[in-house]
Amino acid sequence: MNGQKALVGNLELMKANQVKVPEKSKNIVETVVFMAIDGVYSGHVVIADQLKDDAKTGIESIKAAGITNMMILSGDKQSITSELGDTLGISNVKGGLFPEDKLKEVEKLKEDAESFVAFVGDGINDAPVLAMSDVGIAMGGLGSDVAIETADIVIQTDQISKIATAIQIGKSTRSIVWQNIALAFGVKLIVLLMGAWGVASMWEAVFADVGVAFLAILNAVRLQRMQWK
Repeated sequence: MNGQKALVGNLELMKANQVKVPEKSKNIVETVVFMAIDGVYSGHVVIADQLKDDAKTGIESIKAAGITNMMILSGDKQSITSELGDTLGISNVKGGLFPEDKLKEVEKLKEDAESFVAFVGDGINDAPVLAMSDVGIAMGGLGSDVAIETADIVIQTDQISKIATAIQIGKSTRSIVWQNIALAFGVKLIVLLMGAWGVASMWEAVFADVGVAFLAILNAVRLQRMQWK
């Protein structure tokens, strides 16, 4: 720049180099990158993340699935995080966090023995928290490889609403597992009692073993036909 010295950075960097910036730019909610040339303010760029199309409806779907205690942990400054929380209807928000700060927040939540923590993230910095959480959920559309490899569940798109779908699939799967357990124990108990009374033949014993396993498989196949919205 013809020997001119350019300085680009945040407000703290400008203050450290004694660059005066307009007062109105200090009140901007979004992330601001300032530029100064030879120690004189020359302009700024406003950077703001855009909410995903299904973000609000996705959060509502998650709440409808039974998850009501939600919070936002973000590395963005508090003003941006608070505005995001207001838009999504989440009151518990904390911004300006480093990866280690997110870990501490999750550790606090896990101190409650009755709490079950699920964390959703997509960045490299989210990997430690994904690993520590009871359930780590990575957004796989634009998520980093480290986050995807660390997470327990990977949403293959970046649609927030798919998290609610994953919760519904998990509940349906758990329900079918318990149905199969009850079916297996129930049939085996009946055949055992029949055998004790001497009325059970080899065919009843075969049904209690192979037949019950076949019925359990058929019951589990129902998951492929279920529809979740």
